[in-house]
Amino acid sequence: MDADNEAKGKVSDQAMQNPQALAALQDKIDSVSHSASIMDSLPKSVKRRVNALKNLQVNSTNIEAKFYKEVHELERKYSALYQPLFDKRKNIISGEVEPTDEECEWQSDHEDEAALAEDLKKKAALEEKTEDANEEKPKGIPEFWLTIFRSVDMLSDMLQEHDEPILKHLQDIKVIFSGPDQPMSFTLEFHFEPNEYFTNTVLTKVYKMKSEPDAEDPFSFEGPEIIDCEGCEIDWHKGKDVTVKTIKKKQKHKGRGTARVITKQVPNDSFFNFFNPIKGLLFCLKSPMFLFF
Repeated sequence: MDADNEAKGKVSDQAMQNPQALAALQDKIDSVSHSASIMDSLPKSVKRRVNALKNLQVNSTNIEAKFYKEVHELERKYSALYQPLFDKRKNIISGEVEPTDEECEWQSDHEDEAALAEDLKKKAALEEKTEDANEEKPKGIPEFWLTIFRSVDMLSDMLQEHDEPILKHLQDIKVIFSGPDQPMSFTLEFHFEPNEYFTNTVLTKVYKMKSEPDAEDPFSFEGPEIIDCEGCEIDWHKGKDVTVKTIKKKQKHKGRGTARVITKQVPNDSFFNFFNPIKGLLFCLKSPMFLFF
């Protein structure tokens, strides 16, 4: 019997060290804590103790909210440390800077990968020698961001074929965090080179956030929440707006019975609807860094 109790105790200890088990237990406590039907059936002395637990949970939620605010401050702080690297990345992609041989050396832990890399390096050197001296070489890394869009599921789902020629002109994507004394928010900036589609050089989407429990329902708090977002106007060149399409429709005159063909513009699926000023949540991420960095 002692052995059984000891085994049960070990299982309980392991369960309590499991984050998923603890989360499930916390959810159970939360649901019991604000269940009116259960509370009504409890003796007064037990109700008092449950109310004490609810107050403890509210205090815990307030600490959790503070934790997430400090996480946001850390994101803001480290964003400034990342930026010089991202700036250099932009310069390499655009071809403004050519990386040194040392910077291009990629160390591999696997001998076969290292051998393959060496073979590719020799092959590339040989191809460079045989290339026509007058042949134009590609600048930077062509279509870098378009390739990213095609490779990330969340972005590729939004991407349409008519968006791709525009995204070839995308030069950089930045995440700008709000200042330490400003309300919690971040801005996505999409930087474009001059192109035939629109006059904007930067397209933006601003996300406003909060990390505070609801006073009326503190137990519903699940971390930072995007409460509002706003895009920007895109100044399309005439006939280049891919967010609308023109359709022709026959319209019959009610009195005379004659028909005429009218044209009108209707919304069109496009990644660039992402910047529509109509407020709506398209990317609800706790960390915007995840998407692009």
